[in-house]
Amino acid sequence: MSKRISFEEIGSITATFFAASGVKAGQVVKVSGNGTAAPCADGDKFCGVALSVSSDGFTGVQVGGFTTLPAENGGIVPGWAELCADGSGGVKTAASGAGREYLVVSTDAAAGTVTICL
Repeated sequence: MSKRISFEEIGSITATFFAASGVKAGQVVKVSGNGTAAPCADGDKFCGVALSVSSDGFTGVQVGGFTTLPAENGGIVPGWAELCADGSGGVKTAASGAGREYLVVSTDAAAGTVTICL
């Protein structure tokens, strides 16, 4: 993609959650309880991406705006796409009705990433 185009952190909305066991920065997460974010299993719908995890058990989760995520790029193309968690911190194409629609603005098969609007 051209270096003149950037979606980095446009409209970013970040919320603080309790971090369930196993949450790591950079992975997609789901809400697992009151104010708690947990790692996603394969096929889960995700609420955002963990940006950081503190030593006192909190995580900053980006829940809105543009973000770049690890992705199984097979079949993900720019436009509207139904996505879900891949079980290893990234995202993949979901079976019809099993995920949530996101606006995909860029894919990079070489880097194994996709840029979406949450």
